[in-house]
Amino acid sequence: MRHKVAGRRLGRSSAHRKALYRNLVTDLLNYEKITTTEAKAKEIRGLAERMITLGKQGGLHSRRQALSFILDKRIAEKVFIELAPRYAERPGGYTRITKLGPRLGDGAPMVQLELVK
Repeated sequence: MRHKVAGRRLGRSSAHRKALYRNLVTDLLNYEKITTTEAKAKEIRGLAERMITLGKQGGLHSRRQALSFILDKRIAEKVFIELAPRYAERPGGYTRITKLGPRLGDGAPMVQLELVK
């Protein structure tokens, strides 16, 4: 039984999964819109929102926490300079998931994950 076991494994080891999450969150914050599977989008949504919340806090500790997760220093700066002021009045819910339909190759449900304006 899987009672109280949080998160999806996505068929990967824990290190591979963490690298996947870091890559997807970095790309989402860079391009502000990505297309991925529904399971991956639901997993990284909370991580991306946490990075924006760190940007809103704005302190040195928040910057170091964001830099420890986001792969590119330039994108981490974007979170603090561009994205944090954009969402200053918003108490959460910085992302939107839009369903696109099944992927042609294997029928996996695809979604578009984007930052709301």
